Amino acid sequence: MAHDGMQFSEAEVTRARETVRAFVPPTPQYAWPLLRDRVGVPVWVKHENHTPAGAFKVRGGMTYFDALVRRSPGIRGVISATRGNHGQSVGWAARRFGLQAAIVVPHGNSVEKNAAMRALGVTLLEHGEDFQAAREYATAVAAQRGLHMVPSFHRDVVLGVMTYWLEFFESFAPGEEPAVVYVPIGLGSGFCAAAAARAHSGRRSRLVGVVSAHATTYLDSFRAGRVVEAPVHTQLADGMACRIADQEALEIVLREADDIVAVTDDEVAAAMRILFADTHNVAEGAGAAGLAAVLRDRARAGGGAVGFALTGGNVDSDVFARVLSGGR
Repeated sequence: MAHDGMQFSEAEVTRARETVRAFVPPTPQYAWPLLRDRVGVPVWVKHENHTPAGAFKVRGGMTYFDALVRRSPGIRGVISATRGNHGQSVGWAARRFGLQAAIVVPHGNSVEKNAAMRALGVTLLEHGEDFQAAREYATAVAAQRGLHMVPSFHRDVVLGVMTYWLEFFESFAPGEEPAVVYVPIGLGSGFCAAAAARAHSGRRSRLVGVVSAHATTYLDSFRAGRVVEAPVHTQLADGMACRIADQEALEIVLREADDIVAVTDDEVAAAMRILFADTHNVAEGAGAAGLAAVLRDRARAGGGAVGFALTGGNVDSDVFARVLSGGR
């Protein structure tokens, strides 16, 4: 079962589905024939790149803000930190609920993700060299200006993200779900949501977390049984560029994960090319990490079907052009 703090009542799940569905229709999922030919087993892909924000995060933003405005009706402004998709989630949700939003991004962040956030009316601030530095600055600004700091990991966020995993698991009759499901891990909301949805739906797929081989805090922490900080060097999987695992998320990962696997930027780039060739879907680095893990780990399913979430497609044009032409 999911960790006590991440068990959700039927009423909570129903409200989350309604809150999310008002903005995000159920996303498609397909078992692509070319992927089956390539991998040797059915490969179910959940297309969270098809949300209005191009990634799964917007679901958690909607449920977080829905709870926030009920809990704090006088709130006027929010701030958060991001490498991109969380910031778009905050921007969409702030617009939906009538709040002002500021977002801190590290220097050198994705140009197109920055543009997408600005287009939502977000005030963009640049600070620091990585997500951790941006987050620490956002926390300080929140205190100075009396803004609400929107966390990247929170129970209300997980509840919204859980809606896509419920769509995934409930599409299979009990006992017919994939043997193994691969879930990319950034700060952990996606994995914790998958674990909660698996428990809620009664399905039995084994869950394997996927991290970047160049950002291994969750892998190292999983092996050590405690939070272990790790440097971040990934050039491609910015959605997984986490330096310090979240303690609460790690407890759930330790309890619920069958394993954690790490994929390199080269493997992620190859998976991005494969997804485009075999499905004509654009995946950002973290969005292709699940397939990279499927290709590296194909013996684990023992001939059964596998699944993964294409968690987002928000990759800059020049990066994608470089990847398609064989680079990374």
